[in-house]
Amino acid sequence: MFEVADYIGIIAFSMSGFFVATRNHLDLLGVLIATFLTALGGGIIRDITINETPYTFSHSYPAIIVISVITLMIIFKFHKKDSIENKLLFIISDSIGLISFSISGALIALAHDFNLTGILALSFITAVGGGIARDIIINEVPFVFKTGFYGTISLLIALALYTLNQVEMISTYTILTLFIVGVTVRIIAFYQKWSIPLK
Repeated sequence: MFEVADYIGIIAFSMSGFFVATRNHLDLLGVLIATFLTALGGGIIRDITINETPYTFSHSYPAIIVISVITLMIIFKFHKKDSIENKLLFIISDSIGLISFSISGALIALAHDFNLTGILALSFITAVGGGIARDIIINEVPFVFKTGFYGTISLLIALALYTLNQVEMISTYTILTLFIVGVTVRIIAFYQKWSIPLK
C-alpha cells in the first residue's frame, strides 16, 4: 500500500515542484533539480533515516515518473502560465502529494515498529522534506514554515494512522478514507487560509 501512496505522491509533487520552479523562472536544469527534489527528496531522507538504500537509487520508476511529468508539463506549456500556484490544479496536486507522502511515511514507520514520535517524524519528513530542500536551494523560506496548517495536516495523518494501528483498523478502506479526508481538509485549509498563528 505504501508503494501506491509513494507513486501517487511522486506524480503530484512532480507537478507542484514544476510549478514552483517555473514561477521562479529557473532554466531547464533548475526545473529538473527543483522538481526532482520536491518529488523524491522526502523519500530519500526517509529511507536514509530507516537505514535503507533510497528506493529512488535502486529502482527506475521514480525517475521515469518525474521525467514523464516534466515532459508532459512542457508539452502542454504549463511553464508559460501565470500565477499557476493559485490555480486549482496546483492546489490539488500539492494536496495529493502531501497526503500521499504523509501516509507512506507513516506506514513505513509502522512497518519498522517506530513509536509515536518516530511515526510523526517520518511522516512529516517524507511529506515536506523535499519541498524544504527545494525552497532552500531557490533561496526561499520553506513553504511549510510560513503556512502552519500545511505541516500540521501531515502530523494529523500520522497520528490518525498510529491510532488506527493501535485499534487494528488499518486497511485499504481506512487508508483510502483518510486520504480523501486529508486532501479535502488541505484544500479547504488553503482556501479558508487556515493557519496556526504565534501569539
